[in-house]
Amino acid sequence: MLRVKNLTTGYDGVPVVFDVSLEINEAEFVAIVGSNGAGKTTILRTISGLLKPISGEIEFEGKQIHKLTAHEIVRLGIAHVPEGRHVFGKMSVRDNLLMGAYTLNDRAKVNRLLNEVFELFPRLKERENQKAETLSGGEQQMLAIGRALMAEPKLVLVDEMSLGLMPMMVDKVLETLKQINKEKGVTILLVEQKVQEALEMADRGYVLQTGRIVAHGTGKELLESDLVKKAYLGM
Repeated sequence: MLRVKNLTTGYDGVPVVFDVSLEINEAEFVAIVGSNGAGKTTILRTISGLLKPISGEIEFEGKQIHKLTAHEIVRLGIAHVPEGRHVFGKMSVRDNLLMGAYTLNDRAKVNRLLNEVFELFPRLKERENQKAETLSGGEQQMLAIGRALMAEPKLVLVDEMSLGLMPMMVDKVLETLKQINKEKGVTILLVEQKVQEALEMADRGYVLQTGRIVAHGTGKELLESDLVKKAYLGM
């Protein structure tokens, strides 16, 4: 579904990601793991069109997308849940979700998607008319994921979903992402500092260090690798 080939990207012409290549198949749950500052967020921002690559190519369903604008990429079926959630604090939960459906013109479809999000996250239904800024961190993360699902995406990019959440809420959100992946067939690319939790959930993973892929394999293979054990699991 997604193919990133020899991607070098960064900010203001200064690269922070070097010659990265990765692939994601339809309906997979794939994780990119690594420490803070490794370049994980930069990769997601480039895939979603918020950054333009310095070199390399990005293909989605056989079409090159690295020269497209962010809103064109959303229309193709890629939704991005950004680091730090970035919900619209002064707007209600419902209006935040409707913002996610701005590319859709079919009111019946929008209502169906809204109901599906409320079924997935009953807490959001309970707080439908509250301002987003009044939600807890975990609830705001649910809202950010729900807003992405309102675009009816084929692929969802999720950036550091554990940031600022208590461990119990991290587990709950991860389980919900897995549910979205397995029950709805939505492909997930998760970027995460919590290496063990992410790789336990993922079908496959890539390990990123200082802007370069240093290992890849199934989640189980990576968890058993000496590199991951020593660098991230303290073993």
